[in-house]
Amino acid sequence: MKYPEIVEKLTLAQKARFVSGADYWHLEADEALGLPQIMVTDGPNGLRKQNPNADGVGLGNSYPATAFPNSATLGCSWDPDLIVREGKALGEECLKEKVSVLLGPGTNIKRAPTCGRNFEYFSEDPYLSGKCAAAWINGVQSMGVGASLKHFACNSQEAFRMVVDEIVDERALRELYLTAFEIAVKESKPWTIMNCYNRVNGLYGSEQVHLQQEIARGEWGFDGLFVTDWGASVDRVPGLKAGTDLEMPSSGAYNEKKILAAVESGELPMDVLDAAVDNVVALIMKSKPQLEQEHSFDQAAHHALAQEVAEQSMQLLKNDDNILPLKKGQKIAVIGEMAKFPRYQGAGSSVVNPFKIDNAYWELGKRGADFTYAKGYDKGKDVVDDALLAEAVRQAKAADVAVVFAGLTEEFEGEGYDREDIRMPNCHNTLILEVAKANPNTVVVLAGGSVVEMPWIGEVKGLLNSALGGEAGGAAVARILLGEVNPSGKTTETYPLSFKENPTYGNYPGGPVTSEHRESVYLGYRYYDAAKKDVLFPFGFGLSYTTFEYSDLKLSKKTLKDTDTLTVSFKVTNTGDRAGAEVAQLYVADLESTIFRPAQELKGFRKVWLEPGESKEITLTLDKRAFAFFNVNTNDWCVESGKFDIRVGASSRDVKLQGTVTVKAEPVEIPDYRESAPAYYNDVANISRADFAALYGPLPANEREPGKPIDIYCCLHDAMDTKWGGRICKLISGAMSKFGSAENGDGKMIAAMALQIPIRNFIAMSMGVFSEEMAQGLLDILNDDRSSAKGLGKLLKGIPSAIAKLPALLKAI
Repeated sequence: MKYPEIVEKLTLAQKARFVSGADYWHLEADEALGLPQIMVTDGPNGLRKQNPNADGVGLGNSYPATAFPNSATLGCSWDPDLIVREGKALGEECLKEKVSVLLGPGTNIKRAPTCGRNFEYFSEDPYLSGKCAAAWINGVQSMGVGASLKHFACNSQEAFRMVVDEIVDERALRELYLTAFEIAVKESKPWTIMNCYNRVNGLYGSEQVHLQQEIARGEWGFDGLFVTDWGASVDRVPGLKAGTDLEMPSSGAYNEKKILAAVESGELPMDVLDAAVDNVVALIMKSKPQLEQEHSFDQAAHHALAQEVAEQSMQLLKNDDNILPLKKGQKIAVIGEMAKFPRYQGAGSSVVNPFKIDNAYWELGKRGADFTYAKGYDKGKDVVDDALLAEAVRQAKAADVAVVFAGLTEEFEGEGYDREDIRMPNCHNTLILEVAKANPNTVVVLAGGSVVEMPWIGEVKGLLNSALGGEAGGAAVARILLGEVNPSGKTTETYPLSFKENPTYGNYPGGPVTSEHRESVYLGYRYYDAAKKDVLFPFGFGLSYTTFEYSDLKLSKKTLKDTDTLTVSFKVTNTGDRAGAEVAQLYVADLESTIFRPAQELKGFRKVWLEPGESKEITLTLDKRAFAFFNVNTNDWCVESGKFDIRVGASSRDVKLQGTVTVKAEPVEIPDYRESAPAYYNDVANISRADFAALYGPLPANEREPGKPIDIYCCLHDAMDTKWGGRICKLISGAMSKFGSAENGDGKMIAAMALQIPIRNFIAMSMGVFSEEMAQGLLDILNDDRSSAKGLGKLLKGIPSAIAKLPALLKAI
């Protein structure tokens, strides 16, 4: 224990309270013992500290803060040093607002392009995700503010996220979904890890001994605090036994009394409770020095940094005839409402109330560009407006170049729900196609936090992916378009030719009971390469206004043991006429293996800045893990002796240099599925449920058992087919859809989540508004028509008290 002298002075009742929050955003305190109250708040692209004095409720009612680009954009910088700088700035803003832990970074892997929260995650690749997360955490924590690495683990979908069981084989779990967390834990030592809502192979994240105790603490050496996602505590006593130290938000007496009873009965050993309390105390003590002084930050400098991050992250994806940068003297038609009202951040709990917002319209004007403007569409509607379209076409015909601002609006992606496909609004696609017909020199500036289909890509000459550029994204776009900045961002996920090409198509998001990861290790480029599928834009792709040449590949060894390290060096030269940055990527390919493996995997990268004609040597080091796979027979990482390709390139599909090494390892028993699951070796595009069962083992039922009683672990959606359940669901859906705002995305989030929140959370997260008796009344109604009158009575009985407590709840959240 870190602070036994403090823990032993707390009473049992205090200990039971300390392992739960004091409210939605604060931890318990004891000033007499030198434990001040500390605050935690949402991130990760900016500080979302709720303002209790703001009018109304909702995710947008927070104190102003710098809105940095979302993680989906930030990752495209491929620049850990830049990410550290952003982390430091975020830490400074936390210090100013007396926030001790910033709830980020989101480090889940982008399993499918339709995940509604993809904008909050870095990449489809675990190595890149881990390096980005570690850099972000190191930056934040260097300021004396804690980070919360989240959501541990496999929270790669929003649909039924609080109840769904992610069925994933151990090897895919280790190689894809845990590796990023492992890198972050080992390289940045986060103060906290936030566990997930969902189940993983049968157990909820907050009750995962395997993930939390055996792997994170036992294998990786994590010594911080495990905190639940807000409402992810299922059964508090098993959660404590599994290593979940802190439940958020406060569940009040609901779980406190369970803890007390469990200690008194012997079900919960006192040393288990003490260990959790000790981790909470340690977090408070880490935060204490910063709370004892006042802090400030340079708002203008943070805005400038947000602009720099956006500039270095946006990707130039097409540039036929060098249409970009725009030339002086050109007449430009700026088309699309998003030029004036940009989509600059995600929707949901990460929404930031920015100090200011730049837009490309004004930024182009400030820089003297000669342009006209046409609205093109109504941003809040997916309807083609003939009058707006006609005006846009007229403006395009009269211009030398047409620049169309389009993409995913707030209604198309957000926390709490997944997209049904990867299309853009129809009115945006139609606008681009019609403008391109009117003017062959058309450039698209794409906004959004996720992959989209592009039915118009063959008709336009230029494409700049501005992603979600944060509050200064408008200035970044203008500077890139005009050539003041040379774009250097590269994609962190693969853009398929169509949604159907994705490996999870037809099998995602699954639910409501299970989501089967039949694709195993074949995600993103790992799948497209193994399936030999053409893609629209590959992983790691991005163009520049200059050109680069790779040369002089050197490998420190031709033959090595798996315990050795391999040094890889090569040169990159700027062969163009302007300064620029290139992201050099290193992939390793196992040329022959007993176990099925991806065709290649990213194992190193470096972003290098070069003046015209300048060359730099890049050196990267590979260790055992660069060649290894997770062996389920030995429960360890192992290398199978053989030849490996070392590939260096500008993207996963653009290899510039290549060498081969032989790696020797001690022989071990390696799983061989060539007979039981052959598709994983030679037909990855057609993996069946039977193939997955041969890999995973017996699969749980993916549908709820008919007639099974509704209990507090169920969500209202589970009762959809009951007599009263369907009516209640319809009533709640209608009511919830009226909350929130389109701009913040919380209205659609609330409506989507309302039916998927477990009934237990009605009690635990309501700060006493929804009582246990009311919950039982609801269950009576949902389960048995004969008890519905009695259940209704229980609900009605609790309403006066609920109404009295509701204002405090709304103010707290």
